[in-house]
Amino acid sequence: MTTETNFLNLQESSPSINDYTEQSLSVNTDDIFQWTKQWYPIAVVDFLDPSHPNKVQLLGQDLVLWKDGTGQWRCFEDACPHRLAPLSEGRVEADGTLLCAYHAWRFEGTGKCVRIPQAKDAATESQICANVKACAKVYPTQEQQGLLWVWGESGSDALIESQSRQPRTISELETNSDQVVKLFWNIRDLPYGWDFFMENVADPAHVPVSHHGLVGNRYRDAQYYDMPRIREISTQEGFAFGVTTTNPTIINAVHDFQPPCLMKISSTFTDGGQLILALYATPTRPGWCRHIGCQILVKNNEGRTPKGLAFFALPMPTWLGHVLASLFLHQDLVFLHYQEKTLLMQQPEKWLDAVYTPNPQDKMVITLRQWLLKRAGGGVPWFGGSNLMYPPPQQDKRQLFDVWTTHTQHCTVCQKAVSRIERLKVLSYVGAMLLLLVALMVDARALSVQAVLMRAGESFLGIWPPVLFWVFLGLAATFGTTGYLLQRFSRLFYVYEFDHAQNH
Repeated sequence: MTTETNFLNLQESSPSINDYTEQSLSVNTDDIFQWTKQWYPIAVVDFLDPSHPNKVQLLGQDLVLWKDGTGQWRCFEDACPHRLAPLSEGRVEADGTLLCAYHAWRFEGTGKCVRIPQAKDAATESQICANVKACAKVYPTQEQQGLLWVWGESGSDALIESQSRQPRTISELETNSDQVVKLFWNIRDLPYGWDFFMENVADPAHVPVSHHGLVGNRYRDAQYYDMPRIREISTQEGFAFGVTTTNPTIINAVHDFQPPCLMKISSTFTDGGQLILALYATPTRPGWCRHIGCQILVKNNEGRTPKGLAFFALPMPTWLGHVLASLFLHQDLVFLHYQEKTLLMQQPEKWLDAVYTPNPQDKMVITLRQWLLKRAGGGVPWFGGSNLMYPPPQQDKRQLFDVWTTHTQHCTVCQKAVSRIERLKVLSYVGAMLLLLVALMVDARALSVQAVLMRAGESFLGIWPPVLFWVFLGLAATFGTTGYLLQRFSRLFYVYEFDHAQNH
C-alpha cells in the first residue's frame, strides 16, 4: 500500500483531519528541531554592495555583512566589542578591514581586532588586540547557488558544527544542463512572521482567490481538491504533500517543506516539462521574515520550456522583475499581517483552537503548525527572548505596502535602475520644455512674417501657426508624457498599494 493510500485510509477512519495530523506528529518523534544550528539564506550576493557594511537580522539578532580583503563575505554580530557601537555604521577600508566609525577599531575577516589607534604604543596595541574580548563575534558564512548563507550561531564550535550540515539548496540547480533555466532571484522583507509565510505557501487553495486576475480566477478556479501526504514527517527533514490538481495539463504537484527555510513547490506537466518554485523564508525578527525566491523551469525532452508563473517567467531585466513582484506579494500581504496579529491577541493554547479547518486543503497547514508545536519547540527562539516584542498591528495599511525599506534600499540592482529612471525622467521634462520653447519661437517667427505680409498687402492663409510648430508641440507633449509615466513607474520602487475590492 502506498503512503498516499495509507494516509487517505487513516484519514477516513479518524474523527477528523486535525486529529489524525496531531496523532501522526505525537508518535516516534526524534530530537527537537534546533533553530540556531541551521544555515539560513540571508542575501542574494549579486544584490549586495561590497563597498560598505550591510545590516541584516537573523533570529532576532542584529548582524552585519561585509566583504573582506580576500573577497569573502563575512558576518559579524552588529556590535563592536569596545562599546557595542553598530559595526553596520562603519566602513570597509581599502586594506579589506572593517572599521568601527566610533573609535576606529579595525577587524579582519576572522573577527580579530588588528588596529586600536588609542593604544599607548605598538606593543600595548598588540597586547590588547590579542585579547579574545577585542574580537568581533563571527557567524559562519558560505555562498551557494548565488545566495549568501549564514549559520545561526557564532563561535569556534559553531564553525565546526556548520561544516557538518549543508544548506537547503535546490538540487536541479546543481546540474549544468541546458534543460534547466533559473530565472532571477527576488528578495523582500515581509511584515509577517516566518510561520505565516510557510502557512501561506503550504496553502495552494488561496492562490486563485488572493491572486485573482494574476494567477487564476477567484470565481472559476476555487475548487475542491485533496492534499495527500507523500513524504513522511520528520523533525529534521520536514514533510511533503501532493495536490490532486484538476488542471488537465499537470500530472502532479508537490509542496515539499524542508526546515528551516525552504518550501519547494514542483509542478510536472503532461509534456514532461516542470516548474519549480524555490521559496525561502528566513526568520529575521518578531513579526518579520526575509523572503528569497525564484522560478526554475525544466524543459521537456523536446526542449520546450513550461510557461512559468504568470508574466514573471517572461524575459525581463532583474530590476523589472523585482519591481513587478509587488503586484504578486502585496495581494496577500495584508491578510498575513493581520492574521498573525489576531492570533497573538487571542493567545490560544493551540493553533487549532483558534481556527476552523474542516477541508482537506488545510492538511499541510495543520501539519506545519503541529510540526512547529511538537517538534520545533513551539516556534522560533528569538535572541533576546522576552526582550523582543512583536510589533502591534499596522493600522495604516499604506505602511504595509512599503517597497523602499523592504527591498530597494538593500538591492544595488534596483538602486541603479531607480537612478537611471530618475535621469531619464529629468531629461524627458527638460526636453519637453526645450521643445515647447522651440515651438513657441517658431510660432512667434511665423506671426512676425504674417504681420509683415499684412502690412505689404500680401495674401496669406489665415493666422494658424505653421506645421513645424505643431511638430515641435507634439514632440514636447510626447517628452512630457514620457517624463510623467517614468515618474509614476518609479513610484513602484517606493510603494505599491493594493486593494482587493478594486481587483475586479
